[in-house]
Amino acid sequence: MIKSMTGFGRGEYTDGKRNITVEIKAVNHRYADISVKMPRRYGFAEERIKAQVKETLRRGKVEVSVMVENITENDINIKLNLPLARQYYENLKTLKESFSLGGELTLELLANMPEVVKAMADVEDEEEITRAILIPVSQAALDLENMRRAEGEKLAADLREKGRHIKSLLDKIEERAPGVVRDYTQRLRQRITELLDGSAAIPEERILTEAAIFADKSAIDEEITRLNSHLSQLERILSADGEAQGKKLDFLVQEMNREANTIGSKANDITITGYMLEIKSEIEKIREQVQNIE
Repeated sequence: MIKSMTGFGRGEYTDGKRNITVEIKAVNHRYADISVKMPRRYGFAEERIKAQVKETLRRGKVEVSVMVENITENDINIKLNLPLARQYYENLKTLKESFSLGGELTLELLANMPEVVKAMADVEDEEEITRAILIPVSQAALDLENMRRAEGEKLAADLREKGRHIKSLLDKIEERAPGVVRDYTQRLRQRITELLDGSAAIPEERILTEAAIFADKSAIDEEITRLNSHLSQLERILSADGEAQGKKLDFLVQEMNREANTIGSKANDITITGYMLEIKSEIEKIREQVQNIE
């Protein structure tokens, strides 16, 4: 099963105390890199969130955003810092007396001093809240997974089409290859004939020897066979039931490119060279697409 590494998923859940929204975005990456953005007060759930996401994602740079909206007052406590208020009072009193200042040290003044009265998040049951957060995380991960699978099907179809195109060009090269030696032999014989200009017999054995040397240097049968084998392997990987095929495909494309370069360098024929340039262009397109596959 081919899956894309890019996609987006969203999940929502309410437990009567809070509304939780989770969004997951994924892009290409060599490894699994998962980051979580969420309110600091719920940081205790981060590792559980990452573990939940990893159950469906094996590769990709993934950003998980967790948004929590409290819909009751149970999660908030008002805290009074009495020792701090006392210090403010004593210091303000000293300041007033030292400079003979007027004014009263009122409740309103003290209450407005920093950190004297503060609203504090009251998280009583971390396990309960973690379970609540993991519900939309699971939904968002499934949503993302469905999108990645759908995109993977499109990628697989595109790769198959490119593989078929390469195969058709390779068939043309295989058909053309035997004629390369014949054309070389014919040109060689013609040049020698022109050089001798009828003054001597054509050295047929020497021509055949040179043709044999040329044939050995320009032989591409093995490379064609291996490239055909790689194309068959491409189809097998695209049709396999296993997941995370991206690394296999990446390695396969490297091997395909290696054989294509060898054919291009050995062929010594302008027609085959033209076909190989087109093949290499298709292999490069496959390589770019493979970077999107998990």
